[in-house]
Amino acid sequence: MNNILGYYLMPHPPIIIPDIGRGEEKKIEKTSVACEKIGREIADIKPDTIVIVTPHGPMFSDAVAISAGKHIYGDLNQFRCSNIKISLDLDEEFVTSLSLKCHLEGIQSVLVDDKLLGRYGRKLELDHGSIVPLYFINKYYNDYKLVHITYSMIGDLNLYKLGILISNTAEELNRKTVFIASGDLSHKLKEEGPYSYSLYGPKFDKEFIETLENGDVVKCFNLDDTMVEESAQCGLYSVYTLLGSMQGNGIKGTLLSYEGPFGVGYGVMKFEPTSKDVDSYKVLKEYEENSYNEKIKNSNQYVKLARENLEHYFKYKKPINDLSNVDDELKNQKHGVFVSLKKFKNLRGCIGTIQSTTDNVAKEIIRNSIEAAIHDPRFPEVTEDELKDIDISVDVLMDAEISSKEELDPKKYGVIVTKGYKRGLLLPNLEGVNTIEDQLHIACDKAGIDYFNDDFHIERFEVIRYEE
Repeated sequence: MNNILGYYLMPHPPIIIPDIGRGEEKKIEKTSVACEKIGREIADIKPDTIVIVTPHGPMFSDAVAISAGKHIYGDLNQFRCSNIKISLDLDEEFVTSLSLKCHLEGIQSVLVDDKLLGRYGRKLELDHGSIVPLYFINKYYNDYKLVHITYSMIGDLNLYKLGILISNTAEELNRKTVFIASGDLSHKLKEEGPYSYSLYGPKFDKEFIETLENGDVVKCFNLDDTMVEESAQCGLYSVYTLLGSMQGNGIKGTLLSYEGPFGVGYGVMKFEPTSKDVDSYKVLKEYEENSYNEKIKNSNQYVKLARENLEHYFKYKKPINDLSNVDDELKNQKHGVFVSLKKFKNLRGCIGTIQSTTDNVAKEIIRNSIEAAIHDPRFPEVTEDELKDIDISVDVLMDAEISSKEELDPKKYGVIVTKGYKRGLLLPNLEGVNTIEDQLHIACDKAGIDYFNDDFHIERFEVIRYEE
């Protein structure tokens, strides 16, 4: 028996609330009408529990956040609206059961309450990604308990699997449940929007909506990576979990409205299960494994050595010693090497050497790949089970040369800053490092140098980057 009786994608623009929009909400009247329709449908369902997955709650880099406690409250004061307040009971039994299932199935999750969030200077509260959809629901029905989840970049398939566990929990507890995926589509539809216009913005919205209307789960998980990243959306990962909650069924998606006058795409959709015995999870899992095998097959010799060394280390508790199968190119060079590990696009470890400390690049890779996985003090040790989820890159550093600030280029050159015994290095072409000032400031912070008041020595260097 399927206990989830309603599945919806709802946007969360605060401007849709009349007290915030002050007339501007009329420009997205179709979105309002569609959200009102959902509110009435949910009132007819009379669910015991509403599960909402949002991008704007307390987000951790490595775990889904599940709100825990008896109650949760939220308002829209940050948008200068003091009269919209929502207070709900959390479904503690559902939360406890779901959390246990996540633990047993290896889905990274954390129960968040005021005590935990207080360590980060935050409190447990509803975010606007939840309040705006619930505003429309509560107009018509509020006799329910809430399960409030903030997604995280724990891997696309893990988010889908989380949806499966949500469905299983609803069935196990015999809860009449409604699932809300909160999320806006592209934020790059217009120059005057929150981000500059990108061709990828409308392209993403069109493809995403068409894919969901067709119920094509596999395609949804294989949208073009560049398009997804450049579109600046915040709804895709909520939808991944919603689709997981419909595992075992074919899916029909109905677009109730789509508007984007403010430069952000607002899509409102309803989903219904159709045919049975559709195992999308199996197909997605096979696709993931094939993609991994293809990645390994096509790896260049630098990252291939780093990965083989880590696999050898986890199996035998020691690094590779026999280099007879390693290409001469790696054995005949001496350079500093940085090895970087990323898990689901988040940094998981990075250790390197500015200059060669071993006989050759091969040994430098062997040494630094283990250092990055095991001894980076910023992260817990990488485990063997994580390796399949990790992408490896190897930067081979060319000789550094004395430079001035004017000669730097954060996309082309890495930088080394030195003052006395203090030294900091930053690799080139890093995400979020867009200006020379950004690059120098971060490098100085790493070295413990005062960027604004200290005199420091600058060197620049080029790298050859090898990626999987």
